[in-house]
Order: sequence, then C-alpha cells, then structure tokens
Amino acid sequence: MKRFDYYKAAVCTPPVSIGDPKTNVDEMLRILQSLDPDTQLAVFPELAVTGYTCADLFYEELLLQEAMTQLIRLADNAPENMAVIAGIPLKAGTRLFNAAAFLFGGEILGFYAKHHLPGYNEYYEPRWFSPARDLETETVSVNGRDIPVSGSILFEDQTTGACIGIEICEDLWVAVPPSSAHAQAGANILVNCSASNEVIAKGSYRRDLVAGQSARTYSDYLYCSAGSDESSTDLVFSGADIMAENGKILQETVTAESITCELDLQHLHNDRMKFKTALQESRAGYTVVRYASAPIRTIELTRAVEAYPFVPADLHRRLERCETILGIQAQGLATRLKKIGCRQAVIGISGGLDSTLALLVTVRAFHMLDLPMNGITAVTMPGFGTTKRTKSNADELMELLGVTRLEVPIAASVRQHFADIGQDESVHDITYENGQARERTQILMDLANKVNGIVIGTGDLSELALGWCTYNGDHMSMYAVNASVPKTLVRYLVESEALAAKKAGNEALERVLLDICDTPVSPELLPPDKDGNIAQKTEEVLGSYDLHDFFLYHMLRHHESPEKIYGLAKLAFPQVKPEKIKESLRTFYRRFFTQQFKRSCLPDGPKVGSICLSPRGDWRMPSDACARLWLAQVEELKD
Repeated sequence: MKRFDYYKAAVCTPPVSIGDPKTNVDEMLRILQSLDPDTQLAVFPELAVTGYTCADLFYEELLLQEAMTQLIRLADNAPENMAVIAGIPLKAGTRLFNAAAFLFGGEILGFYAKHHLPGYNEYYEPRWFSPARDLETETVSVNGRDIPVSGSILFEDQTTGACIGIEICEDLWVAVPPSSAHAQAGANILVNCSASNEVIAKGSYRRDLVAGQSARTYSDYLYCSAGSDESSTDLVFSGADIMAENGKILQETVTAESITCELDLQHLHNDRMKFKTALQESRAGYTVVRYASAPIRTIELTRAVEAYPFVPADLHRRLERCETILGIQAQGLATRLKKIGCRQAVIGISGGLDSTLALLVTVRAFHMLDLPMNGITAVTMPGFGTTKRTKSNADELMELLGVTRLEVPIAASVRQHFADIGQDESVHDITYENGQARERTQILMDLANKVNGIVIGTGDLSELALGWCTYNGDHMSMYAVNASVPKTLVRYLVESEALAAKKAGNEALERVLLDICDTPVSPELLPPDKDGNIAQKTEEVLGSYDLHDFFLYHMLRHHESPEKIYGLAKLAFPQVKPEKIKESLRTFYRRFFTQQFKRSCLPDGPKVGSICLSPRGDWRMPSDACARLWLAQVEELKD
C-alpha cells in the first residue's frame, strides 16, 4: 500500500563481546544487512559498541579509541538510507559520557549524552560517567569534523517528518524523563537505548513505563535493551525490546535479535494537532540536526490492523471493557434520574440488540438508585414488520427482568394516519416505514408524560453516523444511553450480560439474550417474508456494520483519508472483496455527510469511548457540508 506517513523502524539486540568493539560492530552490521531494505531507523542498546558491563575498563583509553574507530566503521558500512542509533562511551575533554550516536548517510550526525546516572543498588555509573543534565551543546572532533554532543538534541528527517529524540535507560525511570522535553520540542519518535537487567516484576513495570510514556507524549517509543551476553557476574540481561505507539504496544520480545514495525506518524500528527493541551512545542535550548532520507513510495504493512477497533480481541479485556461501559451508561442514566427527581422510565422494546441493551442499562440504573423494577415501563409496539421471534424474545426478556410490561399494537393507528395523509398502504416507501417509527415514538413520549417518567433512547453510534433512524422518530428520546456505543460493540455488551446471567444461574435470561444476539439487525418496518422471518435486513441495505464501524473509527479517531482507510480495510477484511469495501465506503461517506442534521439535535447521552457524535461532545460539522472531496477520492480508488 502507499506509505501514508508510515515509518519503518527496527529495535535490535545483537550478541555482545564485552570490551571488543570490532566484534560488536560486526554483529550490528550483520543485523542491519538482515533487515528489510526499507527500514528507516535501527536502534541498538546502551553502550552497545563496547558492552554495558565493561566496568573499570571504561577508564582504558585503548577501549575508548577503538570504540570510536568502530563507530566510524559502523557509520561507513550501514545501509545508505537507514539511520542508526547505537550506545557508546564518549570522551569529551576530561569527561566521559554514556552516550548514543546518531548515524546516517555514512556520517556521525550527533551524540545524545545520558542525563541520569544510577548509582544505587547494583548500578555504579557515576563511577565512570558524567551526567548531562546541565550540559550545553558541545562538540567532539571525529575525523576532523566537529560533532555536537548534547543532552537536548533532536534529529529531524526532512523527507519523512520523523523527529527523533533519544534518552538512555535510567532517563525514563525518573519523575520527569528527558523524553517529555524532547516531545515538547517536537520529537515524535522517542528512542531509549537501555541496558535494563532482569529482576522479579521488573518486566511488567518497564512495559507499563514505555506504554505510558508513549501515551503521555503522543509518540512512538522504541525501547532497546542489552541482551543475555552481557556479563552475568552480578546481573542478568534479557534483551527486552519494546515498540509502543501512543499507549499501545506494537511489538515486543525478550529473545529475538530484532523486531520491526511501521510507525504511523500521521496518527501522531493528528493527535498532537487535536489535543493542543498535551504538547506546547518549544525548542528553546535544543540543538536540531537535520538530514534528508530518500523517499520510499510503498510499504508492506506488517503491523496488525484490527478489524474491530472498538472491541478488544482478548476475552478478559473485552469483558472488563463491557463492564466499564455498562457502568458508565447506567451511571449516566442514574444521575439524570436523580437530578430531575424522576422514578419512572419508559422504553420501547423490539427484541433487537439496541433496545435490549438500553433495557439492561436501565435496569442497572434502577438498581443503583434502589428503585423498584416496576418503575420501568417496557413497551412492545408490534407493527407491520414484527416477527414472532423478536416479539417472543421481547416478551420473555421483560418478564425475566421483572419490569412493567405493556403492549400497544400500532397497525390500526398507522392505518388511520395513512388514510389521513392519503398514503397507499401497499406502497412500501419511506413514508410507510417512517410513519410506523414516528407512531412508536409518539406512544412512548405520551406514556412518559402519563407516568411522569422519561423516554430512554435506544439508537446506537453506528446508526447515528449513518443516519439510520427516523427524524423525530426513534431518533428522539429524553436520554439516549446507547448514543456513543457502536453497533459492533452492542452485541458484545449484550453477550457479556448473557455470560453474567449464566454465572448467576439464570439460564433462561442467558438463552434469550444470546438469541437476540443471533437475530439479524432490522428495524422491522417492512412485512416479514412468506415464512414469517425478518425480510428487511439493515446490512443488506447499508452494508456490513463491521465495515462501517471500521470506517467510523479511522475517520473520527484518526481523521484518515478515504484512500488510507480503504487500504487498511483491505488488510483488516481479506475475506471481503475490494469492490464491496469500496461500495460500503461510498455509502458511509454519502450518508455521514447528508445525515448530520439528525446528529445536530440529539438528546443527551453518556460518552463511553474515544468517539462521540454528539454536537456537545466530540463532533461538530455543518449539516450542509459537501462530501465531494471524500467521495471523489473513493471513486479514484484502485483495487
């Protein structure tokens, strides 16, 4: 696929021979040659040229001179279009720094000097090295060239937009890591050359540190640690390498010589542009070394592309997230009921996923407030498209949950309305469908007035994005508990409640909830087929909600172009034909733009995730915005 601001990086832990720079550089060059030729950055560990555990050998002039000689050889022989970062003991006047060299295009471009030197427990770094906390940019002479040495230095690729900041091991473990300042100065790729030894529980803490720092700084964070060949006199090193992006672990290993991944600089740029309070860019006191790599037109994407970005793949995490979301939804509703002094709720139940979830949330909210379940009036309103399956599930669900049940058939009142406006009932057009939806909403609103309650909305985020709701019909309520829950997640929320019912021994509730999950998504506004089954299936009209939720996430969370979303969707859904993805993408953009007017007047509802379409929340756009640019790019897509 096209590059789309992806930047390919590798984190490498070579075998090390302590005090033997030539052998160590030989190993580095071997690994560099084994990497994908399109790799643009390769990172090696702390003091990788000599080995971290040289101890008092760092005082030896012979070792320091040989280390620089071999670093020059590494620069001369590294792949031409690949930047390389490697740790080295660096002599500058009478001081010795624990440094990391930045190499590109056959040259040494600069050195970062470590800020924080651990001198506690098993560490003795202040014995040999000077800290760079107060170091102003100096220079060292290498082959007659003055090379900058600094604790505040960035390396900026003017071709790709990568801006690389380096820190070394302990720098990350302090209260204010240098990488935080690097990010403030514009670094979007943070590199940590480390020699982190292994002790009990350290691995998980280190992993959390890396993920957390990448999230706080809206950056890619590459953590490269020394391997098991370091001296085992007192310590054991495992080569724990980690690549993280904005809080998410992309790759990690404790055994392989290298890990690689594509970094999405576009994601980082968009987040930094959007979340302006996170980073206030200032380069005061920084040395910026600029270079230009050769452009790479295409890239083979190896990083995982999640087909269901709203749904964790891991069962434990998914159940945990479902419980959190259900809690947010219920707390939002409970707070609203409490604030307005309301003890009654009215909700329309169709036997479908959305209304089931809304009812489950309402029951939770009533439990939170210690209100009786009979204060929830659940209403079935069978119409022209209602099937036996959905009606039966709705009735059984209401009975099992102990709410007040009410059935109000709508066929007669809708027929009267059709007669009043001259609508032919045999014409199954939008008037036929919406007339039923608005009749149901009228019933719910008037019932709420009658019982002094509020109407609980059932529509979900995906329907709102596509405008798949009837304006002033199911589009309207007094509190919309599902408004920021995407369709692909609704099913898992209901499934999680089915699992909870199973654990509680309520097999009847488990069974009905699972059957609702298996029912095709439908508004049931058209008559059933000749066998009495659902004839109107939403996804046959709109396309797959799996695809639409994927599009929705990548557009609203990362503001990606149709071309990039299409390329990612082909990787995420290899079983779907490209022309089908393109057709669904065209539908998504057309409906997303034309249906904004429905979102501009949404009722209140709780935000549960990173994406919300409420005009008071995350998304604001004019209702008459033009979709031409987006649709034009969709039409230009090539399979």
